[in-house]
Amino acid sequence: MKFLDPGLIALDVDAADAAAAIRAAGALLADAGAVEPGYVEAMVASYEEKGPYFVLAPHIALPHAKPEDGVREASVALARLRQPVVFGHAKNDPVSLVFALGASSSEEHIALLRRLTSLLNNPAHVEQLKSASSTQEIEELLKQVN
Repeated sequence: MKFLDPGLIALDVDAADAAAAIRAAGALLADAGAVEPGYVEAMVASYEEKGPYFVLAPHIALPHAKPEDGVREASVALARLRQPVVFGHAKNDPVSLVFALGASSSEEHIALLRRLTSLLNNPAHVEQLKSASSTQEIEELLKQVN
């Protein structure tokens, strides 16, 4: 399982729109070999078909696709956007933290969501993610949380 490992975090990513933000976060998973490249486009297609259902909290999106779309290993990546992007969610827009999720089973999906929830349930942690000046700062935060 890869949970915000080094290489799965990108800060100050430029994204013109929601699809670009999803692609940026998904590319981190693909580049790490955790998902096949087609999985990234499946995440975008899911957003285009179903809307911003995965914008779960203010400023936080958790795009994902089906395991059969190309998940190789349970994983979570983070793309922090330089400028927040509107995903079309009535309450939680604009999004600045995009966590791409890949899980090959419902058990893995739940395990990853538990770890993310323990991180994101604390407003101070969310602020640290939004303001960190380096990926090392985020890695230190993760050591404290996990």
